[in-house]
Amino acid sequence: MSAIQYYNRYSQEVEEEEVYGESYLRWTYETFLGRLALNAVVKRALFSRWYGWRMNRPSSKQLIKPFIRQYNLDTNEFEKSPEAFSSFNDFFYRKLKPQARPIHEDEKAVVFPADGRHLGVESLGAEEGIYVKGQRLKTSQLFGDNRFSKHFDQGAAIISRLCPVDYHRFHSPVSGRITEQYLANGSLYSVSPIALRRNLSFLWENKRLVSLIDAEKFGYVAFIAVGATCVGSIKMTRGQGELLAKGDELGYFAFGGSCVITLFQHGKIKLEQDLLRESKSCREMYSKIGDIAGTINYSSSSSPSN
Repeated sequence: MSAIQYYNRYSQEVEEEEVYGESYLRWTYETFLGRLALNAVVKRALFSRWYGWRMNRPSSKQLIKPFIRQYNLDTNEFEKSPEAFSSFNDFFYRKLKPQARPIHEDEKAVVFPADGRHLGVESLGAEEGIYVKGQRLKTSQLFGDNRFSKHFDQGAAIISRLCPVDYHRFHSPVSGRITEQYLANGSLYSVSPIALRRNLSFLWENKRLVSLIDAEKFGYVAFIAVGATCVGSIKMTRGQGELLAKGDELGYFAFGGSCVITLFQHGKIKLEQDLLRESKSCREMYSKIGDIAGTINYSSSSSPSN
């Protein structure tokens, strides 16, 4: 039973993740009986809707303060006090004060869209493996629409995994206009490494909400919010046709851990070296919204079209 380790960009050390609900996850994805329950109940939307209903009840407020203490969350970042939340879910997708997540100002920089643990892929199709050796990201399944996926086949990607302890709103990694936005429905498997080490395809089998952003100098950028167990709803706060500044909120997840995937066209960006270094070892890097993820590469100019 291997621990989940990640590289912390701030401490510059490899740390071990404290996994929320670890015993449940390991039973579900690493035992025969657990996998039976997974396919019969856990991956289905009804289970996540039931859990979400529980986390929306006023009585769930009693879970907030113990959660804050256990995971040492900084309440000074919160837009409102812990006592002001109406339910655990209200706390879970809380807003932060604007100054809590400064956005890297260099116009040549792409920023991380979420707080979490990130993997970077320099060139899709050429990567050695994601989470474990041999697993590769399949853009055609991620999009569920070949009109768009073909433009990202050899591009770069960032997989940003949000744990239950993380801030659960996600923001635009670039400035631009949302030209397409659509739902690709699916199951609700966990996206913890405990699950993804066994089967990366959960990322494209799960419910996904795809946004295509025309980012001008960065070309087209695809932003994919992936649902997961106990995250039946993906709430988008920005829609098709809207203009975005880098760092603007795009939406949020309700209760549970989940992830967002950012895809770039071939040759458009150079990912940061620390992200690539850790990713080549199949190890995630912890960083926050607004921190630099990569910089522009001025050598390419292809664009998706219908």
